Amino acid sequence: QSGRWGGGSNVSPPAYSSPAKSLGDPGITPLSPSHIAKDSDANDAVEQLFLVVVAIDFGTTSSGYAYSFTKEPECIHVMRRWEGGDPGISNQKTPTTILLTPERKFHSFGYAARDFYHDLDPSESKHWLYFEKFKMKLHTTGNLTMETDLTAANGKKVKALEIFAYALQFFKEQALKELSDQAGSEFENSEVRWVITVPAIWKQPAKQFMRQAAYKAGMATPENPEQLVIALEPEAASIYCRKLRLHQMIDLSSKAPVNGYNASDTIGAGFTQAKEHTRRNRESRTFLVENVIGEIWSELEEGDRYIVVDSGGGTVDLTVHQIRLPEGHLKELYKATGGPYGSVGVDYEFEKLLCKIFGEDFIEQFKIKRPAAWVDLMIAFESRKRAAAPDRTNPLNITLPFSFIDYYKKFRGHSVEHALRKSNVDFVKWSSQGMLRMSPDAMNALFKPTIDQIIQHLSDLFEKPEVTNVKFLFLVGGFAEAPLLQQAVQNAFGSKCRIIIPQDVGLTILKGAVLFGLDPAVIKVRRSPLTYGVGVLNRFVEGKHPPEKLLVKDGTRWCTDVFDKFISADQSVALGETVSRSYTPAKPSQLVIVINIYSSEQDNVSFITEPGVKKCGTLRLDLTGTDTLVPTRREIKTLMQFGDTEIKAMAIDVATSKSVKAGIDFLNY
Repeated sequence: QSGRWGGGSNVSPPAYSSPAKSLGDPGITPLSPSHIAKDSDANDAVEQLFLVVVAIDFGTTSSGYAYSFTKEPECIHVMRRWEGGDPGISNQKTPTTILLTPERKFHSFGYAARDFYHDLDPSESKHWLYFEKFKMKLHTTGNLTMETDLTAANGKKVKALEIFAYALQFFKEQALKELSDQAGSEFENSEVRWVITVPAIWKQPAKQFMRQAAYKAGMATPENPEQLVIALEPEAASIYCRKLRLHQMIDLSSKAPVNGYNASDTIGAGFTQAKEHTRRNRESRTFLVENVIGEIWSELEEGDRYIVVDSGGGTVDLTVHQIRLPEGHLKELYKATGGPYGSVGVDYEFEKLLCKIFGEDFIEQFKIKRPAAWVDLMIAFESRKRAAAPDRTNPLNITLPFSFIDYYKKFRGHSVEHALRKSNVDFVKWSSQGMLRMSPDAMNALFKPTIDQIIQHLSDLFEKPEVTNVKFLFLVGGFAEAPLLQQAVQNAFGSKCRIIIPQDVGLTILKGAVLFGLDPAVIKVRRSPLTYGVGVLNRFVEGKHPPEKLLVKDGTRWCTDVFDKFISADQSVALGETVSRSYTPAKPSQLVIVINIYSSEQDNVSFITEPGVKKCGTLRLDLTGTDTLVPTRREIKTLMQFGDTEIKAMAIDVATSKSVKAGIDFLNY
């Protein structure tokens, strides 16, 4: 393969297709003649390079990994059980929490980090650095760079890249250890293809940030970028949902009684049975994914459309897919939409409620002075949050940590009980056992803002012309377990389409990401979220170009700042499709060409100076190391790919047909 993709992709452009296979070829050339593919099964191409695909679902609130050996792609193994789970919460995933020592070295991750931090004496714990829910920072930071900081629970700052790299390294080591134990011999990193999931609505810099963190964690290298695949969360879910059997999901819209329950009961009851079923199967962590098309799929015909709503801890991601038969490839119909409406929104409302009762000044102080107790309080809230349901009548009790009660009395000079009595918050009382007692209405009110946002977003999506005639809506992600969300979605859209929830809904993305890593070419067409292009000079045309853009150089009249568009927002792009442009160095001695890339949410952009057009990255062509015996005027042909989960570039020196090092950078420009 003569062209190397700068961003690390495994789809070769048609012109340089690898000899491995022509159909459905992920573009991985066989290592040696002995590895020539046996039959044209898409998984063979991966087999030649990697023994196993490991996917890491790095979530805002919880994370986990799963894997599949390329020799038996129908078996997906979910990681071993974790030590130290919470009551009432299944431990297939671990909390996304990380603890660094006072010297800023990695100490622990997940339950272990939380429990150790919690057991530290307050005088000590203030020196330790504890991080949770930090993934959202990549979504909310407008100008993300390699230097972006994260703030620990004690208020100290650490580079985000270090924290993400530590977390990924932890998962890398856990997975390799489990694989080695299973294989009975040391498993090498080079035998693994890694898949990391990110929200589809993440912008390009955040995706690149994840890739950089993975390089830092030693999962792959810039020289061998294909070893790491970035998967989009709702796409992974979509790939998995296609394989569902009827007993593996709950159909909220079946109006007929299911096992003697009527529809309103199924929301809770179907889930209880599903949980029983999952509990029985939890001992076996291996999931068989039939190679046949799932039953739900057999009801889908060519051209049918469905929506995947991935509601997690931090974000909600909406994707609209259309099915293309016979192979069942997927085509994206509308650019990914969504926003920061994950379940942490409910935690935030709870925090606001506490501020209302006890005062913002106290809560701020308490968080800093007693960080471990604050974590405890949020864990107690989490388990009650999971008990909220539309038809619940009995109150929910939340234990307040002793140090909360104690610190409040010191801080205010009166008791927590007194504060609750004099606060004008309805539905929240103090119980004699030392608990906050919330009525179901009070709990439901905490969910309302987040759920309203999700429903509003979905309503807007259903208005789009591309989104008519949707047959199914798949509700996935951790927050999809919330009966309140299930009911709201069912009430709002149940008449428009069938609403389906996979049973092991929290693991849907993880399993789909493994399937994606085995065959990344399954999604054939995507939509570009933004308009991308570069600024160029064009010949000045009187009457067409504004006079203030006129530049006269060596007697030639040029128009400056012209936006040369590569791709439009919401334009559909096929996998492997390239946008090609030729660039010439200004003078023969020039060894590096750096071209600024601009983006906009608008479709029709004429000039890079228009409002809403932002510089978003650079395209860098490195001409060092190429022959000096080249014609004085060199032409570098650049091919860019927008149809993959990341934007990629490669380049060719036209005169010599040699590959030129090309890279697109959205982080350090």
